[in-house]
Amino acid sequence: MTPPLREGGIIMHMADALLSPVVGGVFWIAGGALIGYSAKKIREEHDMVKTPLMGVLGAFVFAAQMINFTIPGTGSSGHLGGGLLLAVLLGPYRAFITLASVLIIQCLFFADGGLLALGCNLINLAFFPAFIAFPFIYRVIAGNSASPGKLAAGSMMAATAGLLMGALSVVLETLFSGITELPFRTFVLFMLPIHLAIGLVEGLVTWGVLVFVSRTDPALLVPAKSSVRPHFSFALFAILALLTGGAGSWFASSQPDGLEWSIAKVSGSEAFRPADEPVHEALAAFQQKIAFLPDYGFKSGPESRTGSASPVKAATSLAGIVGSLSVLAAAGAIGLVLRRKRQEQEDV
Repeated sequence: MTPPLREGGIIMHMADALLSPVVGGVFWIAGGALIGYSAKKIREEHDMVKTPLMGVLGAFVFAAQMINFTIPGTGSSGHLGGGLLLAVLLGPYRAFITLASVLIIQCLFFADGGLLALGCNLINLAFFPAFIAFPFIYRVIAGNSASPGKLAAGSMMAATAGLLMGALSVVLETLFSGITELPFRTFVLFMLPIHLAIGLVEGLVTWGVLVFVSRTDPALLVPAKSSVRPHFSFALFAILALLTGGAGSWFASSQPDGLEWSIAKVSGSEAFRPADEPVHEALAAFQQKIAFLPDYGFKSGPESRTGSASPVKAATSLAGIVGSLSVLAAAGAIGLVLRRKRQEQEDV
């Protein structure tokens, strides 16, 4: 049987249940093409600072995404996307590849987001903030300024716009797939307001981080032209990633994610299931085999994450630490390879 959309939990990305194989395949191609394009652009840039930060900032975003926060008065929750923050600190191309590393590891190791939906999640969560919201909204408002006012305006507007574009994209991807009976207009009316609220929170968090960075390593807010390495920020984000993933995620909201909540409101059922499809079943079975901490819990005991009165959750802590370190290794290795290729091009 095709697995249902999860009831609450730590993170929730788009599931295969909403997608047809054709739509999922098209977005897989689009996401892969953007990864290749971004890698090419990184190799063309003169960078001595920001590429090595891909791993540690990716680990921080992975950990931060594990903290779902409740949206008051709605019965729903949200989590940070992190795409705008990465784009501001790393530039759009490094941000896209870094967030792609986060999403791939979440999908493969933790069964968060479907395999078929991976391309859609790349577009919804990485493309819109990195390639649309950052250059056309944040850059226009904030520029390279460290002014708290400009950082606040740029962060709030760009984060909100990126979340809304991603939410609308989910609705359109579901509509084009045609395998559910979710009415387009009603789905939009629930998805956009709840993601507006989530976007406002993301904007506030992004602003807070950027204000801190502007006071400690202001060179990170401008294009990389300096050979001075931000050692302080590197160490700080690494420590924050491990602390957040290892302990902060214990206090994640148990309320359903904005996407789950919207589907429940539209369909009238919290146990929404589309018609079973062979492709979905095969991909779900494969994903369950390779995910060693599905839904950020132990395979043999999901109650270990939710059934104890104690806030300490061993499976969640392990998932947060392993996931953060995995992203650190993956995105960091990609960054180092791209940096080395750039150096080889300069030596020729």
